[in-house]
Amino acid sequence: MKVVQVLPALNGGGVEKGTLEVAKYLVDHGHESIVVSAGGGMVQQLEDEGSRHIQWDLGKKSLLTFRHIWAFRKFLKDEQPDILHLRSRMPAWVAWFAWNGLPKTTRPKLVTTVHGLYSVSKYSQIMCRGEAVIAVSETVRDYILKNYPETPESNIHLIYRGVEPAEWPYGYQASPEWKQAFFTEFPQLEGKRLLCLPGRLTRLKGHNDFLDLISSLASDYEDIHAIIVGGEDPKRKEYAQELYQRVKDLGLEQRVTFTGARRDIREIFSISEIVYSLSTKPESFGRTVLEALSLGRPVFGYDHGGVGEILAATFNAGRVTVSESSDLITKTRTQLKDRVNAVKEQAGFTKQAMLEATHALYKSLIE
Repeated sequence: MKVVQVLPALNGGGVEKGTLEVAKYLVDHGHESIVVSAGGGMVQQLEDEGSRHIQWDLGKKSLLTFRHIWAFRKFLKDEQPDILHLRSRMPAWVAWFAWNGLPKTTRPKLVTTVHGLYSVSKYSQIMCRGEAVIAVSETVRDYILKNYPETPESNIHLIYRGVEPAEWPYGYQASPEWKQAFFTEFPQLEGKRLLCLPGRLTRLKGHNDFLDLISSLASDYEDIHAIIVGGEDPKRKEYAQELYQRVKDLGLEQRVTFTGARRDIREIFSISEIVYSLSTKPESFGRTVLEALSLGRPVFGYDHGGVGEILAATFNAGRVTVSESSDLITKTRTQLKDRVNAVKEQAGFTKQAMLEATHALYKSLIE
């Protein structure tokens, strides 16, 4: 089997990570894997793991990008892949026009993955044109059926994203060396019970709800400290300044730490008492929630979208009524007081299950 995956670039992120995981799985099982992108920091890993990379910028949102249609059609004729898997909207349009111009008897099977809850538009509709359309959660499946009813229900295949238990092992403990370095960098955190909100500093991530929670707990819990793990959005620096000012206005300068973007999120989760997911807009999946739960850390998250699905299936006690501060406060207080909600070792939502299901879908389309 020969599979071509197409996406804008390989610079990190959930879509990119999933692309590399599928590529490696294909190579490990004796198949040929090609990835088309504009390049990036993950290309070396992709090639080291046995895939071919074709550097081609099909993700630029410009009418000029459509000039690549004919060259991409020739590429498909020359390579003759069995599967063409499209993972992003702009490259999908170029690839679809190229694919659609080939004879039905010779063109590859077309797979698309709806990774996000995109704005509903003709532009986004391209992601539902696959002969097989992968939905990464029930939330995404419902989104497709509601907003693109012309998509045959039989074409939609639910394949959850997953984490690798070896990377996020249950009961994981950060090393003494890491802790020493971390607490040297952030001495105000040592000996505290840490409440962690991961996520870039954007309005949708629920930072203000989190600060309200910390403010309500501060007088009763001397040892709690909030840790907000995520970098500033270059396009939204004024929002970050609003958050810093709000911390001052609430008198929480000694209770809240912004770490900026970090690569050691696994270690940070492992020393956190509770991890939160408070996005005010439903998310398509919620990988960070799953990563924290995989380690055995309690997660409290708003009960909508993919986050609600994951919590319902793995840690029901963590489901919080959306934007309901009293529910969030009550559940946090109960957890801090009694630590009654222990997270059991996870069996579902694994990377292996995701890869096996994707591989099986490819095979079924060919057969």
